[in-house]
Amino acid sequence: MRSNIRLSKQTIFLLYFFSIIMLGSILLTMPFAYREGRIRYIDALFTATSAVCVTGLTVVDTLSFTRIGQTIIIILIQLGGLGIIAFFTMYLFLPHRKISVYTRGFAGDYTVPSFEYRTRNIIAQIIKWTAGIEVLGTLLLWPLFVRHGYSLFDAIFHAISAFCNAGFSTLYTGMQFFRDNVLANVVTMGLIVTGGLGFIVLQDVWQVVRKKKMHLTYHSSVVLRTTAGLILGGAALLYMLEYNHAFKELSEGTKVMASFFQSVTARTAGFDTVPQARFSSMGQFVTIILMFIGASPGSTGGGVKTTTFYLLLLAALRYREERNVLVDRNRTIMPNSIIKASAVVVRALAIVLAATTVLLIAEPAHGNPVNIETAVFESVSAFGTVGLSIGITPHLSVASKLALICTMFMGRVGLFAMAIPHARHSPERYAESPKADILL
Repeated sequence: MRSNIRLSKQTIFLLYFFSIIMLGSILLTMPFAYREGRIRYIDALFTATSAVCVTGLTVVDTLSFTRIGQTIIIILIQLGGLGIIAFFTMYLFLPHRKISVYTRGFAGDYTVPSFEYRTRNIIAQIIKWTAGIEVLGTLLLWPLFVRHGYSLFDAIFHAISAFCNAGFSTLYTGMQFFRDNVLANVVTMGLIVTGGLGFIVLQDVWQVVRKKKMHLTYHSSVVLRTTAGLILGGAALLYMLEYNHAFKELSEGTKVMASFFQSVTARTAGFDTVPQARFSSMGQFVTIILMFIGASPGSTGGGVKTTTFYLLLLAALRYREERNVLVDRNRTIMPNSIIKASAVVVRALAIVLAATTVLLIAEPAHGNPVNIETAVFESVSAFGTVGLSIGITPHLSVASKLALICTMFMGRVGLFAMAIPHARHSPERYAESPKADILL
């Protein structure tokens, strides 16, 4: 008897991430994955979730894992970075598998309308773009890494981790080891930014460069302008705030480079050339804002997304009640877009608030009290799948680790799953409900 059970798109999405997290956590507990016996399951689960959600928060040093364990981590990062798009790529290209209307519509959710009927080409290009960029990053880093005693594996690991905005590192002191190296900083920042732009934007830019089209789409324009503004604005603020603080002992050139690197990495990458614990309160506050905003839609990064930030800022600055319309660069912004952006931010704030509350309650009970600034920083870092930490993560209680695991999962998967349209069709409405008037 043929089963009529059909999983919803949200269920498929959640099951994909949940399954690879569970499988990854089990593999990481195996003796061949850890150098000193076996890792505790809660720490393996935390590491697997952090890898799949491309966060980078760690409770166990990545160097504590064997090469097999590190390989498991980088595979989890790659699967998580590509997310559901990678899942459907494997699903669609199975032998004798055809693209159904249902599947085509699902894959189309991650594109812009002009690409909706070229799903196979889009997915194939995503794989090619990912492989090409990561190989290029590896080739650029390999000679530098070898010169400093690292291997090809370390270069591959770093390139994938940077492009997927993961923040895991097999370097002894992470990117702090290459704090003064221009090539390492530029290549890593390039990989982070490229991975955080989104595949649709990369494809759009490439078509303009090859003169296949004259202009960027409005979406690509917003993403590029917002990304550039956040990088430059964040770097300028961090340079001024940390000039005589966290950057005090650095040379002038390294101060500028560190400012840009910290501005770039705060938007979901998780590497750092200067420890976050050294930053002033204002410097950490700027970092929290950048982490909360995050990368762009359809990218390997997290956060509420650059387009959400742009739309809400635009609405705050340009909306006029008497016109009841929002226009930007000769484009009319639909009210539905503003509602979606507002919903994303409110949900995100609720997730961060819940995680912060757990940390503030659980840690004092565990004999490890944390202040509210630190709790907010760690919670936003987990939600934005950033991975930056003030240094308390390895010392957290089981309850706090579970809270951050849920926060990483919700930040990477939960918000996205809630945004996927439901397959159910509501009955046609023949009458509208009365309009509600409310003072704001």
